[in-house]
Amino acid sequence: MSGRVDKNLGYRQFQRAAATYDSQAMIQHRVAVHLLAMLAENRRNPLERALEIGCCTGLLSRKLIAARPEIAELVLNDLVEDFSVPAGTLSGPLYVRFLPGDIETIALPGIFDLVISSSTFHWLHDLDGLLQKLAAQMTPGACLAFSMYGPDNLQEIRELSGIGLDYFSLVEVENMVHKYFTLDRSDQQREVFYFPSPMDIVNHLRMTGVNAVNREPWTPGRLQRFTREYQHLFSDLKGVRLTYHPLYLVAHR
Repeated sequence: MSGRVDKNLGYRQFQRAAATYDSQAMIQHRVAVHLLAMLAENRRNPLERALEIGCCTGLLSRKLIAARPEIAELVLNDLVEDFSVPAGTLSGPLYVRFLPGDIETIALPGIFDLVISSSTFHWLHDLDGLLQKLAAQMTPGACLAFSMYGPDNLQEIRELSGIGLDYFSLVEVENMVHKYFTLDRSDQQREVFYFPSPMDIVNHLRMTGVNAVNREPWTPGRLQRFTREYQHLFSDLKGVRLTYHPLYLVAHR
């Protein structure tokens, strides 16, 4: 069941995971930190008006505010309207507003000096189209910084179940970025996490909403087979593994 995400399903899964997301978002924390480290190398222009796409619970937002105090206005977007509540708790000497809805279809409010997104763009239906849309809403010299996931992401899940997204490679994403921006830097990593059991992995994915591709319920028999095969194929003395494959790109308009 590979392909692009069902956004209605994704909405429901992330909405259910809102209360548990931060406690389970280990890779998302690491990715946000690395993305901001790459952004720190960009001092081309003041980044006074910023748009964050896929703000979720504010995991990146809080780090961004601390790292870039020159931001005077931050527009936070997410598909899930419920995330406007935690976004509203952000503090700092800046104006924060929430922009709910699908970033691919909604109108953008004005022009931005920075567009940033972490662990979100792999959920899009048309990445190239969004990059073109963003470029039209950014000042000359404005910065685009985003992370998403590549073809080896959750490879263990895909191998056993056939469930997964059709991820772009880093080269494919670079080529899209080059059409509308000047690429400053790109990077990719493979992060391997270990869990006590396959069921811990299933629960981890559920509590972060990352199971938003799976449209079929886990029957007891199917779950038993999955956990047995997962334990057999992907375990060692450290536990059972799960691979993440983050991609990072920083560019300017």
